[in-house]
Amino acid sequence: MAGTSPRSSPHSFKVRMIARRNALFANPRFQYWAARLPLINRIARNRASSAFDLLAGFTYSQTLRACVESGLFDALADGPVSHHDTATQIGLSDAATLTLLRAARALKLSEEAEPDLWMLGEQGAVLAADKGAQAMIRHHHLLYRDLADPLELLRRDRAEATHLSRYWSYAGALHGAAEAGRETREYSELMAASQHFVADQVLAAFRFPPQASLLDVGGGHGAFLRRMGEANPGLQLGLFDLPEVAKAGAEILAQVIGTDRVTAHPGNFFEDPIPGGYDIVSLVRILHDHDDGPAAQLLANIRASLKPGARLLIAEPMARVPGAEPMGEAFFGMYLWAMGSGRIRSSAEITAMLRSAGFSRIRSVATPQPVNAGLIVAFA
Repeated sequence: MAGTSPRSSPHSFKVRMIARRNALFANPRFQYWAARLPLINRIARNRASSAFDLLAGFTYSQTLRACVESGLFDALADGPVSHHDTATQIGLSDAATLTLLRAARALKLSEEAEPDLWMLGEQGAVLAADKGAQAMIRHHHLLYRDLADPLELLRRDRAEATHLSRYWSYAGALHGAAEAGRETREYSELMAASQHFVADQVLAAFRFPPQASLLDVGGGHGAFLRRMGEANPGLQLGLFDLPEVAKAGAEILAQVIGTDRVTAHPGNFFEDPIPGGYDIVSLVRILHDHDDGPAAQLLANIRASLKPGARLLIAEPMARVPGAEPMGEAFFGMYLWAMGSGRIRSSAEITAMLRSAGFSRIRSVATPQPVNAGLIVAFA
C-alpha cells in the first residue's frame, strides 16, 4: 500500500495555521507590503532585529567575554575615564580599546557619559558587581570551542571527550572515574561563585520551617547551604558529596554557620544511601547534569531516604519556561550536549519523573527570575 505523502496527510488546525503563517512570512510580496504599513512595519522591524540577533549573537557574547577578560569593567568602575587611560589599564591599543568600548556601549555594558568619558553601562554595572557571572563568562570559552563546528558536535558520540566535558570531569568522578581531586576543586569553586543565581530564587520563593533540617545532595563546598543557613538561623544543615568535597565544604560552613549546625556526609549519591532523617532534601543544579536513567535512579534513592512528610526541593534552570525559552533548550540544551551528560527538562518532565520515583504530591513554585532557576517541591 502506497504511503501517504506528508503534504497530503491530514494535520491539526495548529499545524495548518503554522504552515500558512510561514508561507506568508517567507513571501517577498508580503515582506514588501508589510514594510510600508505603520503597525505591520513595527512588527516587521522587531522580527528583523530578532533575526539579526540570532546571526550576531556570538559576536555579542565574545564582546562580553572581552570586557570581562580584559578587565574593562574594573577600569570603568571608577569612571569616567578616557579611552586612552582605559587602554593603558587593559593593555590594548587606543584604537582597539575604542572599538571595544563602542561595541560594549551597544550592549549597554559601557556608556559614554560625555565625549570620550566612559563609564559602566546599565548591564555593565550589574555584571561588574557579580563575580559569579564573570566566572561563568570566563569558562564559556570552552563551550564556544566545542560549538565552532556545531554539526560535528551533534554527530559525535556523547561519550567522546569535548573541551567542556574534560573541564567538568567532576561528572565523571561521580560515575566512578579515577582520581579527580584538582578537577573537583575547580568544579566546586566555580559552582560556589555562581550558586547565588539559584539561591536567590529559592530564598524568594520557598519558606523554610522555623526549626528544620536541610540536606543538600551534591552540595559542593556548601555555597547554597551557606545562603540558606544565614537566612534561616534555625536551619540544621547537612552536606552530602564526594569525601574530599564534603569535608572541605563542611569546614567552610562551620566557620560561618557554626559546627553545631553543620554535618558532613561523604559518599557517592549513585552508589551510597542518601542520609535519612532530614525534613528537606535539595538538588540544586544537579538533575539536569545527568541523563534520564541516572537521574531517575537519583530521585529513587532520595525518595527511599525520606521520612513521611519530608520534601525534596529541586532548583535548576528548566526548559519551556514562558519568557525564558531560549535559556532552556537553546542555551542549556546545547551546553549539556557539549558536556556529554544530562539534558534540560521542563517542569512537566521532572514532575513525571518524580511520580515514577514514588513522590505523592508535587508542585511547581514560581520564582522571580525563572531564567536563573525554576523550583519544584515534591512530598514523600
